[in-house]
Amino acid sequence: MESRIFYPSYILTAFKKLLPFLGMTFGIVLGTIVIALLLSILIVKGRLSKNKVAVKIASGYVGALRCTPSIVLLFIVFYGLPRLFLAFGIDLNFWPKAFFVIVALSLLYAASLSEVIRSAYLAVGKGQYEAAVSVGLTEFQAIRRIVFPQAFVVALPNLGNSLVSLLKEGSLAYTIGLIDVMGAGNLLISRNMGAYAIETYVALALIYWITTIILENLFKFLEKKFSVGREVK
Repeated sequence: MESRIFYPSYILTAFKKLLPFLGMTFGIVLGTIVIALLLSILIVKGRLSKNKVAVKIASGYVGALRCTPSIVLLFIVFYGLPRLFLAFGIDLNFWPKAFFVIVALSLLYAASLSEVIRSAYLAVGKGQYEAAVSVGLTEFQAIRRIVFPQAFVVALPNLGNSLVSLLKEGSLAYTIGLIDVMGAGNLLISRNMGAYAIETYVALALIYWITTIILENLFKFLEKKFSVGREVK
């Protein structure tokens, strides 16, 4: 069987065709971050709570979700959630696929994000919070003005790594038919009847590689900027 010639010039063609779909990928990432952040805060509160039941529920959630492959959770949400809601008379079968991707990734990402937030929070000396409250600040003001700025600096490196992981995990959304940058790549290969597959995947790799480098440098910049004049004790 004669092997097909590799066309490096098509990589640029595929790159240009796939780049517009990066907006959908970023939309998925942004939606996931917002929901996962809210959920992770609740998880952290549960793990730091004095209520043993809350601690066990939060710890169990983190342990279970961190052991669940993202593609398995995506299929459970995509196929299971509509059936669950149908029992209550709500039909989700025609909802956008992006909704199911965001829900699945948020559940998954919240588990790892909660660990980042919890470790950063604990890294800030408890005495600073107590001192802030003792001089008249409310609990919310103490956290916002004293604890959060320092915890944010501590968490930045791990937040950057988690965001890069989330970006790559989001590429699995094509498995349920979502047309993001990865889905567009597979669709392009199908339209070409399987031709230029390697060139298209190289173009996808370049897109993810460039995006990852930009994110890494952004977080390095933020880490340097917010670390100036701050010291966690």
